[in-house]
Amino acid sequence: MPEYVQVQVAVDGRATAAALARSVVSAGLAACAQAVGPMTSVYRWKGEIETAEEFLLLVKTTRERSGELIEHIRREHPYETPEIIALPVVGGLGAYLRWIDEETARVPLQP
Repeated sequence: MPEYVQVQVAVDGRATAAALARSVVSAGLAACAQAVGPMTSVYRWKGEIETAEEFLLLVKTTRERSGELIEHIRREHPYETPEIIALPVVGGLGAYLRWIDEETARVPLQP
């Protein structure tokens, strides 16, 4: 069985989350991208403590497509150093995992 990953990405707002989600799914790099939020993020950036309202994208893909997905997100993301973290999926419903395979093997859709 192929391996799967969930990539999590924090973004600066609902519109950015929606646009990035549509972009990765349309490109055939992900089967699904879910936006969760808003949430409050507290982090250190360039020596200062920052607080920001963000949305979290949970993106489902195969390990095989994950490198392309991460690079796509990096190019499209508005942050200088975005949170892009790939987490292994250690199990799941077989039919859902097959659906991820099918969707990430498709030819990209035209915008």
